[in-house]
Amino acid sequence: MVSVITDAFPHLSAEQIKQFELMCELYPEWNEKINVISRKDIDNLAVNHILHSLAIARFIRFSPGSTVLDIGTGGGFPGLPLAVMFPEVKFHLVDRIGKKLKVASDVANRIKLKNVTFQHGDIGECHEKFDFVVSRAVMPQPDLVRLIRKNVSSTQHNAIPNGLITLKGGDLTEELRTLPGSEVLDISSYFPQDFFETKRIAYTPLK
Repeated sequence: MVSVITDAFPHLSAEQIKQFELMCELYPEWNEKINVISRKDIDNLAVNHILHSLAIARFIRFSPGSTVLDIGTGGGFPGLPLAVMFPEVKFHLVDRIGKKLKVASDVANRIKLKNVTFQHGDIGECHEKFDFVVSRAVMPQPDLVRLIRKNVSSTQHNAIPNGLITLKGGDLTEELRTLPGSEVLDISSYFPQDFFETKRIAYTPLK
């Protein structure tokens, strides 16, 4: 199962590979108790959830010391796979559903992630500043921009301006029309699996 991840990212350390292997064991365990991933989709965990999250790591290599907020993380996507990929970056995962956050927190503890914090509640209750906000299909980009603009730092640490990076599907032309400078990238250009044919990364800079 992990081979799809190591094929896409051949320079992973032994520790990172072990963390992804454990992730692939722990989510099915938890899914028997709490339905954090669709029951019909849990067999596709490595591609549809972990590798999908890691598309962001192909779009940007976060600089060490960067901070990233994952809004609506659910069971920990895309935040936890990205935290494994970037151990020198701090990730803060927020969700309103406590039982899903409990799963994410347990997985993080058991794979020994030291660069992740969690917050149970609404994004309005989060007042910290971050270099980037990431999210996976939570809401339309303009709505998300309105909610998280206050959380984006003006201090630059990375090769591209701070902003919002989301994982989405379909045609985003109309959705991004009111957000100047936004970019859309096809995830199928990163990974060969059929799942990614309609999947996109949407990036909106927020200076």
